[in-house]
Amino acid sequence: MTSNEGHTLKAFDADIDQLRALIAEMGGLAEVAIRDATDALTQHDAARAARVVRDDARIDELELQVERQVVRLIALRAPMADDLREVLAALKIAGVIERMGDYAKTIAKRELLLEDVARIEPLSILPAMAGVVSDMVRDALDAFAARDPEKARAVSLRDPQVDNLYNSMFRALLTHMMENPHTITASSHLLFVAKSLERIGDHATNIAEMVYFAATGTLLVERPRGRDIADIVEK
Repeated sequence: MTSNEGHTLKAFDADIDQLRALIAEMGGLAEVAIRDATDALTQHDAARAARVVRDDARIDELELQVERQVVRLIALRAPMADDLREVLAALKIAGVIERMGDYAKTIAKRELLLEDVARIEPLSILPAMAGVVSDMVRDALDAFAARDPEKARAVSLRDPQVDNLYNSMFRALLTHMMENPHTITASSHLLFVAKSLERIGDHATNIAEMVYFAATGTLLVERPRGRDIADIVEK
């Protein structure tokens, strides 16, 4: 290896490290936003909800930084094979994290529309959903940072747990609305919140699939999925 090649490799490694750092920061912010948005809802904390909405702008800003870094890296380093897959995975993952942040912001905005939400018993399921989803997001991004396909696979296997929690929430809220018609509006908002968390879980699994492909060059076998009770009802 010539000294020039060694310098190029070090420069590429530095660029990749910077890209990973941006993704890690985005993911950390999204994880906090998910938990804070759910806590704001369950604890009726308007200040925390407003902070989640405000801080979403930082996630958007980081996504733009990732896009610029990817364009720069491809133009200057011309990565190939494994390296190119990782760079493109980072670009896609940034877009997915940005959407997660949007879902967290949507949840936070619901807090401002709800009053006496603590009286709705099915609300107790939401923190459990948020906990599982946040853990999936963190583990998927850890798998990306470590280029660990097995950790990515483990994340995908937890998606049915989120689906099952969502279905439990759906059934509980339907029962609650039938028994307490005056809570229909608030319960409907909570259904949207639960669906947002379920979608974040799907996005975490999508990240895991991207990580697996970037690390191995092969697609992750179709993940097991829980049945979405809302879709069943619609049919």
